[in-house]
Amino acid sequence: MVLIRRIRITQRAMESAMLGVTLRDQIKNKEIRRKPRVTDIAQRVAKLKWKWVRHISQRTDGCWATLQW
Repeated sequence: MVLIRRIRITQRAMESAMLGVTLRDQIKNKEIRRKPRVTDIAQRVAKLKWKWVRHISQRTDGCWATLQW
């Protein structure tokens, strides 16, 4: 969870930099997120993680037993 939080903070900082928004502007994160219309990185990571799990679970060489998160 700490890693996901850091990734979200970094994503918000990048979005603010792309739009030229500073802390003095006092624009909420929801407004900043709406303007560039990018997806939330945490949701994207979770989706890719489950996609990888489905991929690994279909293998027949026993690799599923060695999968660790």
